Amino acid sequence: MNVPESEQWLTTTKGRIATDGYSWMQAVHWAYKYSGFTTLCSHGPQSVNESTLLVAWHLSQLDPCRPGIGYLIRRTRLSERTVQYHLGLLREIGLLVYRAKGTRVADEGGQASEFLLTIPPAFDEGVHARTGPSEQYIRALHGIDPAGMSLMKRLARMARRAVRRPVKRSAGRPVSAPRACTPMGVGCSTSSPTGTSTLPSESKLASGKHSSAASKKSPVAKTKRSLNAVGRRYQLANQLIIQVPWLARANTQRIAWIVRHVADAGWTAIEVMAVVGQEDVAQRVHRPSGFLAARLRGATELYNTPERRAAIVTWWQDSRRAEQGRHTEWDGQWQAPSSRAVARQVDTALSQLQAVTPPEDDHPGYEAGDDGLVDLQQLTRDEVIDLRAAAQKDPLLIRTTIAACGEHYARRLFSNRLVDQLLRLTGTGRLVLHGGLA
Repeated sequence: MNVPESEQWLTTTKGRIATDGYSWMQAVHWAYKYSGFTTLCSHGPQSVNESTLLVAWHLSQLDPCRPGIGYLIRRTRLSERTVQYHLGLLREIGLLVYRAKGTRVADEGGQASEFLLTIPPAFDEGVHARTGPSEQYIRALHGIDPAGMSLMKRLARMARRAVRRPVKRSAGRPVSAPRACTPMGVGCSTSSPTGTSTLPSESKLASGKHSSAASKKSPVAKTKRSLNAVGRRYQLANQLIIQVPWLARANTQRIAWIVRHVADAGWTAIEVMAVVGQEDVAQRVHRPSGFLAARLRGATELYNTPERRAAIVTWWQDSRRAEQGRHTEWDGQWQAPSSRAVARQVDTALSQLQAVTPPEDDHPGYEAGDDGLVDLQQLTRDEVIDLRAAAQKDPLLIRTTIAACGEHYARRLFSNRLVDQLLRLTGTGRLVLHGGLA
């Protein structure tokens, strides 16, 4: 159940991304009450406790989830070392993974690490959840078996309760932590740190209906304000920054100003992504805000009805499925590409892989098998290690091998782990393979 450091990254995690902070808090309470988790670290807290719940609650309110240690110290009133311990506990149990690790640059100042809220496989097994593959969230929740209904209802009630600070840190009475608000101070942010606002929480899947006791008893729920126009702009900007790879480092205020027209017209994030994705994106976007503004110029006049926007979303989703289908492994014999330029590149790669070099210094060359490919059993262990190290530095070597010799041959040569990391990184804008060479 303890997750090693090599699997505490988005590219290597075995968990699934939480669709919203409320569903994630259900998994946090499960780890607190029912998991029996114990850390392998010899110092600091050995299991999830109330301070871990407090830190997790503040993380669930952030969008995107990029908390600085100083921010968590101010909000939780815990010490710096204690905050670091509890972040490590959440990563070790599989509830947090790195999307980008922070930096400590003396001249430019450090940047906080960016996390994604994840749900470990042990939680799905404990609550009898049915999951399946998902194009956006690694795995998606499809339902809860009857055996796990009662447990999910208890976890839903726990997640709705206000998280209280530890007694030794409080001022004599329990204090509920405030919600994180939008940059303009117009209300509390309701957008998810890892998903869209249209996805249901897992409590609805568990019980089949939504009846919140907190909404009937708590006076805060009755006076909760909805987002105004400025808040909706910032909400749409945050969702785009999370879901569009080339907007990952864009300024939220600038993006909110650019999307003000489409936000005021009631556009959703997927509608904006469909309009922007009509044309291929450049290999490198120097000014994401300017690129987005150019793609959205005149969009409100062209797609001025919900029907037109729904049609462009359907077309965009179909094109993405077709693109994914072109990259899916097919059955049958490999056929040469129709493009002459691509055919020349494939021929060059094949000639390099299949060439039998003359013996030098009494070292024989590699013989090709019946399929025309070099038999991998002829390679020594040091040669395989060197090839995998080169592939980890340059993932293009794996892509070339898959195109020339097939995915099965590439997995035998470079290992399933490196090939799986490369396939999962496709389309995310990141091409860094983590881990050792074993």
